[in-house]
Amino acid sequence: MTQNIKALLGPADLRKGSVATKVKRFIGDYGILVFFVLIIVFLAVAAPNFLTLNNLVNVVRQSSIIGLIALGMTFIMITAGIDLSVGSVVGLAGMTFALLAPASGGAFWLPLIAGLGVGLLVGFLSAAMVVWGGILPFLATLATMAIARTAALVITDGQVVSGLSGPAEWLGSGFIGPIPVPVIIFLLAALLCEFVLSRTKFGSHVYAVGGNEESAKKVGISTTRVLFTVYLIGGVTAALGGLVLTARLDGAAPVAGTGYELQVIAAVVIGGTSLFGGVGTIRGTVIGVLLLGVVMNGMNLLGVSSYYQQGVQGIILVLAVLLNRWKSD
Repeated sequence: MTQNIKALLGPADLRKGSVATKVKRFIGDYGILVFFVLIIVFLAVAAPNFLTLNNLVNVVRQSSIIGLIALGMTFIMITAGIDLSVGSVVGLAGMTFALLAPASGGAFWLPLIAGLGVGLLVGFLSAAMVVWGGILPFLATLATMAIARTAALVITDGQVVSGLSGPAEWLGSGFIGPIPVPVIIFLLAALLCEFVLSRTKFGSHVYAVGGNEESAKKVGISTTRVLFTVYLIGGVTAALGGLVLTARLDGAAPVAGTGYELQVIAAVVIGGTSLFGGVGTIRGTVIGVLLLGVVMNGMNLLGVSSYYQQGVQGIILVLAVLLNRWKSD
């Protein structure tokens, strides 16, 4: 009789454990998405203006700049790196764009290429220090953060530059149909990055380097090429975010982008990218960006003091990190 009871209990325990594992996996994989949906439901009830078309478009438009920068940061963090220079790149690229746009007249592509070139240059410097100098990404990009910010201040002696040409201003304030241009740029960039990361050999190499760099070298992956490329991508997306921000504000300030690096890292981590590398998706990053945008917009609609908003971002970030750790245990 006892043996029969044990025989019955054994499979039940296994089934119980299996259910617990599935629940844990579900929460780890979809917990942030569920939280996102719950936030939207709460705001739809608490703030009647939240679900209006104008407000939703505004949320995505406001999130698009952080979103563009976060796309490149995702590549970097999957390789177990980090880039603290992105906020300074926003300021320097935007300043370059604003200085050249009025003088270029109808040659819209000249300031655009110059601004993106600034991002490439800073990304190259960061990668060179990490790969060739053997400097930790945190310290290397802390240095390029200071260099880029100093350059932005020196170029104009700390002054604001305003008055863009019509085509340049369209980049941040224009519409294609009912959709703002910054939103279209963000969506197209996200689709491109998603394809590269999930559908190409380079994308698989990015994951391999982040998972175990030494093992990646042993199977013939050029880790130097991968690391250089991800920092170049990060520099370009940060610069693109700076161009869109400058065009939207119709001018550039040398301190533009200050603190953006923290928001970007928070969005990427909330989206499920591991701080230790090897794990992350563009889809998750987009959700993380929109989640932060919705929360900030909701607090504004509810009249929550700005003093509390960074604290709320911090709480969401901690919850995301704990969720990721729980999933990996």
